[in-house]
Amino acid sequence: MRRALDNLYRISGGLAAAFIVAIVAVVFVQVCLNLADKVAAGITGTGLGLTIPSYADFTGFFLAASTFLALAYALRAGGHIRVTLLLTRLPVRVQRGFETVVVAVALAMSAYASWYVLKLVYESYEFGDRSSGMVSVPLWLPQLPVAFGLIILSIALLDELVGLLRGRPASWDGKGENLLSE
Repeated sequence: MRRALDNLYRISGGLAAAFIVAIVAVVFVQVCLNLADKVAAGITGTGLGLTIPSYADFTGFFLAASTFLALAYALRAGGHIRVTLLLTRLPVRVQRGFETVVVAVALAMSAYASWYVLKLVYESYEFGDRSSGMVSVPLWLPQLPVAFGLIILSIALLDELVGLLRGRPASWDGKGENLLSE
């Protein structure tokens, strides 16, 4: 089970990275097209009008997907910002109690968000909602990676909670197994 969960987090992180690469590719191509347009306007006096239709919409969709798909991987790798100024001054037993409560609250919030984003995806699909850009995209398509990212985060938080309750160190504290160690 541990291997399957770690693979799920890695795949999610890999998909997030792929969406970042897609953002870079779209922006790079659009910049090249803008440059070609400026050069053509400088030479002929008229621009070519080259553009990627709705490129800003697509990069926004890709950014949302990469952000949410990276959440579980970042949690397991210790990449989330944690304020430990007060926590490190407490006895270890109390620290573990606080971490357990915080993870449980985060799990509840993530599961709640997952449920409602899944409902949003279903409603967007059911009503045929589409983006308003030049290229009209069914909204459930860019919403789906957000929902998957939240669901995978909820799974990772449940994984952390179970580990903390069983006495294992948190994945982010450097004492336990870490996705980046392999």
